[in-house]
Amino acid sequence: MEFKGKKFIVVGAGISGIGAVRLLVNRDAIVTLYDGKLDEETIKGKLDSDLANVNISTGEFSKDLIDNNDVMVISPGVPIDKDFIIDFKNAGKEVIGEVELAYLCAKGRLIAITGTNGKTTTTALVGEILANYFKSSFVVGNIGNAYTLEADKMTDDTVTVAEISSFQMESAKEFHPVVSCVLNVTPDHLDRHKTMENYTACKMMVTKNQTEDEVCVLNYEDNILREEAKKLKCKITYFSSKSILSDGFYLDGKNIVKSVEGKSEVLLSTDDMKIVGVHNAENAMAAIAVSDAIGVPMDIIVETVKNFKAVAHRIEYVDTINDVVYYNDSKGTNPDATIKAVEAMDKPIILIAGGYDKHVSFADMAKVLVGRVKKLVLLGETKHDIEAEAKKVGVDDIVMVSSLEEAVKVSSESATAGDVVLLSPACASWDMFKSYTQRGDLFKEYVNKLK
Repeated sequence: MEFKGKKFIVVGAGISGIGAVRLLVNRDAIVTLYDGKLDEETIKGKLDSDLANVNISTGEFSKDLIDNNDVMVISPGVPIDKDFIIDFKNAGKEVIGEVELAYLCAKGRLIAITGTNGKTTTTALVGEILANYFKSSFVVGNIGNAYTLEADKMTDDTVTVAEISSFQMESAKEFHPVVSCVLNVTPDHLDRHKTMENYTACKMMVTKNQTEDEVCVLNYEDNILREEAKKLKCKITYFSSKSILSDGFYLDGKNIVKSVEGKSEVLLSTDDMKIVGVHNAENAMAAIAVSDAIGVPMDIIVETVKNFKAVAHRIEYVDTINDVVYYNDSKGTNPDATIKAVEAMDKPIILIAGGYDKHVSFADMAKVLVGRVKKLVLLGETKHDIEAEAKKVGVDDIVMVSSLEEAVKVSSESATAGDVVLLSPACASWDMFKSYTQRGDLFKEYVNKLK
């Protein structure tokens, strides 16, 4: 894409949007930064002095902004079906996402990791593996480090791993990882994508431009992904927690095994790992497969996997108080994530759940609670929906609360020695908090106050 002298409008004055502005200014583009929710002074306060000449627009998106710009760059938080974006497209103009822009500006080789659950853990683990082998590596994307902020630091020798969301792939065109990975696809974000077909299509966009010599790592136990694999041009490497594979990576008891043409090699035991649960064995296998595909020696991969610790807010150990263990799984923002967190525990659970309504079913999650969850503490928009499904399967020790602080108080008072108190909401945080990070941090703060 040509940048010099071209007129770009960047939508969204968040971190990734400002990163996009800088990439464009560095390439002599003419840039307007638009944000309909912020005033001009607030936006100016976010810009460094070298970006002072950027045009700023606020309020309603006017026809002039369509007429006077060539390309729109949108942040992932902006739905692609907004009226002003459709109008921009209908005027014959191009719309791309900030991840697409970063890709066009970056150098080196790219790994893209997506899926409903496990993205952050897998991306972070791959990032550590890369850092232990390559001289120049970056971890970017939905993990919290905007791709647009790092793209200009990359060289031809750089290897970058990006955590990619379905939102970021809605506007992808030339985005082209040499290794991609789709961990799983379960119902999520249907408030935005409307159907599972749309959601799945966005996830699989990471593979769109891959060639026959490149690799996509897929979960063999995900039926949707097995079907999608039939459409791919690239090589496929599977991992499995349930099946013995003649080619790929699989879990045999507690052993993670690599198999090539039927010849198998035990790489490590899950007992050697610091992250717990079958889902984390899956994440580890995916990270091993990805790192193997990009050329990292297996001894470095295995040693890094053994030493890797859980990321914040994903089944994160908080503390043990009066022989009750507290875990923060605030990043469990859909039912499948909470299922995995509950299944990872080997003690009676008091589960804190509920939050923003993304219009997904809690029926399958409720079935997993039976025999594992001794008390359910519910809050947020979805608390009555979760309660209804839980009661259908006989889970009836349920308490409704109005705040997270109250949830922690009720849970601690109900817990006895040997129990686990698990925050795993099965929902996004936006009804009560700015982010899952804020929710998780507050949970840890409230737990620390129990001492």
